[in-house]
Amino acid sequence: MTPQPNPEVGTAVKAADRAHVFHSWSAQELIDPLAVAGAQGSYFWDYDGRRYLDFASGLVFTNIGYQHPKVVAAIQEQAARMTTFAPAFAVEARSEAARLIAERTPGDLDKVFFTNGGADAVEHALRMARLHTGRPKVLSAYRSYHGGTQQAVNVTGDPRRWASDSGTAGVVRFWAPFLYRSRFHAETEEQECARALEHLETTIAFEGPSTIAAIILETIPGTAGIMPPPAGYLAGVRALCDTYGIVLVLDEVMAGFGRTGTWFAADLYDVVPDLMTFAKGVNSGYVPLGGVAVSGAVAETFAKRPYPGGLTYSGHPLACAAAVATINVMEEEGVVAGAAALGASVVEPGLRALAERHPCVGEVRGVGMFWALELVRDRETREPLVPYNASGEANAPMAAFAAAAKEAGIWPFVNMNRTHVVPPCNASEAELKEGLAALDAALTVADGYVA
Repeated sequence: MTPQPNPEVGTAVKAADRAHVFHSWSAQELIDPLAVAGAQGSYFWDYDGRRYLDFASGLVFTNIGYQHPKVVAAIQEQAARMTTFAPAFAVEARSEAARLIAERTPGDLDKVFFTNGGADAVEHALRMARLHTGRPKVLSAYRSYHGGTQQAVNVTGDPRRWASDSGTAGVVRFWAPFLYRSRFHAETEEQECARALEHLETTIAFEGPSTIAAIILETIPGTAGIMPPPAGYLAGVRALCDTYGIVLVLDEVMAGFGRTGTWFAADLYDVVPDLMTFAKGVNSGYVPLGGVAVSGAVAETFAKRPYPGGLTYSGHPLACAAAVATINVMEEEGVVAGAAALGASVVEPGLRALAERHPCVGEVRGVGMFWALELVRDRETREPLVPYNASGEANAPMAAFAAAAKEAGIWPFVNMNRTHVVPPCNASEAELKEGLAALDAALTVADGYVA
């Protein structure tokens, strides 16, 4: 589809937005949202006809790009047949979506509780864990994000939690491994892994194992920095959970459904959690959908005891039809294997080449179509390009980088001192190279802030 400029409509759309839409995570009078006219594949465009390559995949959810014709057709067909139905009934789209998801989840995660998105998936996973164990506490990591609803934001380990954290949610935080900014004075991945596991076991011991219902981790943390855990860490957490009777919850809302070049990031580490949350890529974000994949042991707790939770739109037929179509498209078009292959052959070497050319790049990390560049003022000291949770003038270097990226034709995913490289999982080699060239130009601007 060729963008057709229509600035008058764009002005009207923008005016209505500014008059009536209350935006998330924003000071309402300080934002200037782009009015989007359309989207197709890996691109979207504004009403002036300017096109952007979406290197953010929306909010890391358009895993098969925008407007995939087979998914659009499936939604249209489902709308014509049965637009909606209450969740207590067996509905074909819902049953088939659950079957396809359960076929791909690891181990015996064979039951699916559907939600409207990732945050409420986390809410219900933690509720299940507490009821299953009869214990009150949840352990979660710093440098994590689990959603914006009350319990989900309280297990989050980034500043978005602060305004809502009452300190009464039964949450205890710990440090997960991250060698580049190690809290354990480690010099190798092996040391980081061992010391992080020792720290976690000590935290469990001092909190009282009999009080801990769950440990929740993003399999690979997403918004917090795309930090693949060192070899052996997740297996070590699994072993600690088994030792102390703790439920392991892996949050795959961002990392799941092909993003890491596997169906789920857990597949990279050969670890099976007791509960796994998902959303986003399950249907490329076309209709809101999330869920919890439930193990046999946890499901058995509620075999004859009612689970005290539900949602009006749980397993909404339109959302589930979109999920069925998306999973089938990913299979038919080899999207998961393609993300792994192009991630290894194009994205990773391209990003490492950029790091060699640009002194602002402190570290490159990631897998598949899930990458981050850590931007720094000084490679030796690893001082971040902007301070932690910077805003206003303190965030000027990252704001300048983001503006330069947009000027070069890509829409970046920027968080704190990082830019994340998270294009659609089915982006072509040519599109990826186009995006890398635009990043090259934007990083030149960031280099101007290097000490």
